Amino acid sequence: MDALLIALLGSLVGEIGDKGQLLALALAARFQRNGAVIAGVAAAAIANAAIGAAAGAFLAPMLGSDARLLFLALALIFLGGGMLWPVGQPDVLANWRLGPFLTTALGLFILGFGDGAQFLILGIAVRTADPSLAATGGAIGIIAATVPVVLFRDRLFKALPLRVIRRGGGVLMLVIGLAVTVSALHLA
Repeated sequence: MDALLIALLGSLVGEIGDKGQLLALALAARFQRNGAVIAGVAAAAIANAAIGAAAGAFLAPMLGSDARLLFLALALIFLGGGMLWPVGQPDVLANWRLGPFLTTALGLFILGFGDGAQFLILGIAVRTADPSLAATGGAIGIIAATVPVVLFRDRLFKALPLRVIRRGGGVLMLVIGLAVTVSALHLA
């Protein structure tokens, strides 16, 4: 159950104000078909979470206990660092003529491949040896962060202090990552 909750919360916080939300916002405004865009968001999130969890399940047996914990620490540190980095506007895929579902699914899949949330899911799957719960929690977190942007569009970005949330979440992830690093290296 730890894998599910950590992946859910980490992915949710990591996706707030990130490029995935900005792309989903642009595609929702472009297509004006919320259902298809939300289905594309879900498909991309599930696919990226499954890839991260599968990679974690593959790597876990090759690593010792401390190495698995250190891997999770690195994932948390990279996620936190990424949250502190400025977010640029992603390409809005204006030339893609695949329709709202495929454009959203493929665009967010490509954008999310190797992203902080996917790496966090990989790290959790390595550490906990429960990749299905890590994938489920991560996908739910990504979807929960992105769907409100599609439904409420610009109103949500105006209501939330994104810069404060991203910086606070980034610092929190860095602190947790450093604490896990100290534990993995037996420094305390």
